[in-house]
Amino acid sequence: MMTEYFAGNHVQLLYNGAGYFPALLAAINGANHSVHLEAYIFEPDRTGLDVANALMDAARRGVSVNLVIDGFGARSFPADLLQDMLGTGVRVLFFRPELSRYSLHRHRLRRLHRKLALIDARIGFVGGINIIDDYNTPNHIPPRYDYAVQVEGPVLGMLYAAVRHMWWQTCWSQFRYHWLALPRAPLTVAAHGSMAAAFVVRDNVRNRKAIEQEYLAAIDAAREEIVIACAYFLPGMQFRQRLIAAAARGVRVVLLLQGRVEYWLLHYASRTLYARFLEAGIEIFEFNKSFMHAKVAVIDGEWATVGSSNIDPFSLLLAREANLMVRNNRFALELRADLERAMRDESHVVQLSAVRQRSVLSKFMAWFSYALVRVMMGIAGYGKREYKSAADE
Repeated sequence: MMTEYFAGNHVQLLYNGAGYFPALLAAINGANHSVHLEAYIFEPDRTGLDVANALMDAARRGVSVNLVIDGFGARSFPADLLQDMLGTGVRVLFFRPELSRYSLHRHRLRRLHRKLALIDARIGFVGGINIIDDYNTPNHIPPRYDYAVQVEGPVLGMLYAAVRHMWWQTCWSQFRYHWLALPRAPLTVAAHGSMAAAFVVRDNVRNRKAIEQEYLAAIDAAREEIVIACAYFLPGMQFRQRLIAAAARGVRVVLLLQGRVEYWLLHYASRTLYARFLEAGIEIFEFNKSFMHAKVAVIDGEWATVGSSNIDPFSLLLAREANLMVRNNRFALELRADLERAMRDESHVVQLSAVRQRSVLSKFMAWFSYALVRVMMGIAGYGKREYKSAADE
């Protein structure tokens, strides 16, 4: 299904939580009608409490406030804070709250990984930033490296439909029928700028491959340069082949990936792909300054995406995700410039010679991690063909 791009939007790039949370709080504090917020993680730290208090203040002044957070990502959400929020009129739902931590059943593995906000149906936020303070980062140097966007314009119609559908679906699944009714939002569809944008979601029904297909279409159309920054990068066979084909036709392909070990499984599994990519002429940088959480891309300085979807089997096959795609030279070049800065000042270049000289232990960890990912996907019933060994291509 072809993605529809809407003209007449204004999209502002927000850098890390330092850029995102002041904008989000200002929008919530100015809300007159409704606030919808979705997040995977909602930590009760300084930033999380600021957001919670803003939501409660909005509810007290009569704004319809709806919060959906993931039952696994926010499994430690404090009961007293939940009661305070419910008591002020904030309607809080947990997406799939019954998850067993060690379950591999496909229904249990499906998580809400989207990070979305829609205020008065006139200001939207899309990105990869959870409700957690940039400096709530045990065992590493803060802040996290991430992006979000603030959006105004006709594309918000798609965002409104997505958050409304998620709210209704979660209410029905948890028998909260009394919360189904939503006030009719005064949806703003008037042009606010000159940017073309599309809002793309990944779900487990009609849009299972929507985000991946947008990436692949942009990669196939690339003429000069592909820059992808991704915290967890373990693409399937088709995605790998498209990147290699782009490099073969003379396109500069650059990957900015996580350099520090946060989740060892994906960290080491992704390294099984390094040699093949480097041999194909693809450049790889590893971000080392802090933990990288970014999930963005820029192609030919004309197309860009910012969102929640990593390029790994858990994001592309299991999690509910959301990305904003933007066709605008100014926006794309602004994002590209910051990616170039991060690669130049806060990352190191991965050399093919170094990959070939890795220790036996390092090679075993990479092989074992990739094999374990394949086993997990097989148990869950996903990705058996897409995640065969890179050596088998």
